Amino acid sequence: MRKITVLALLLLSVLSGCATQRSVSSSEYYPGGTTVRGGDNPLYKGELSEFDVLGIDPGTEITEQDITAAASDKKERLSLRKGEPLLLIQSGAMIPEQEMTERMEKYFSVSVFTGVPAQGNKADASYAKALRLAAAKAGIDRILVYWGMMETETRDLATKNVSWVPIVGSVIPDQTQVIRIRLKVALVDVKSGQWEIFVPKVYEDTANTASLNREQSDQQQLSQLKSKVYQVAVESIIARYLR
Repeated sequence: MRKITVLALLLLSVLSGCATQRSVSSSEYYPGGTTVRGGDNPLYKGELSEFDVLGIDPGTEITEQDITAAASDKKERLSLRKGEPLLLIQSGAMIPEQEMTERMEKYFSVSVFTGVPAQGNKADASYAKALRLAAAKAGIDRILVYWGMMETETRDLATKNVSWVPIVGSVIPDQTQVIRIRLKVALVDVKSGQWEIFVPKVYEDTANTASLNREQSDQQQLSQLKSKVYQVAVESIIARYLR
């Protein structure tokens, strides 16, 4: 009976854990398993909404005639030409991350723009028009916006409940961390406002960590996963839109 009880306790310790969310635009390490919206990052002011980017005003009354007219309007599928100018925006960040920018620059002439939402303004069509006007003044025909959310799950290992000498215990792996990154990509035509949104393939990574190197392991794991996700995202953009 005692053996069964011990095994049950160990199993519970392996399965116990917590889940958190972080934006790729505020991806610093936060211990304690707290769901993070911005943490201690003073530059992080939240995310753009789809309404901000796509020119949809949720406060405007919409009629059936409006929907019929939009559905009847024939639209060509959005596309991109290699080497054309492109306005790149990372939601929540002053500028897109360098790795994403560099990967996109292999195919397009990239200009960057802030993805920090305007404070105190409700989401409406005017912000989307301002983005399109900024792009038009720069001679840019397409805007590409991406959002990134990291889902992190941690599970305590059986070694978490073992009483180690403090120094020794700090280097013993006692936690498993799984990170999953989901990207959402929107391409907007500057002249017409036509848009498309898609989600590239989702990737995740698993690592065992000890208390001594928890933060370092988290950031290293995140950096490696971001690199893979950005690479796949750009490949998906090219496969989907490049003509």
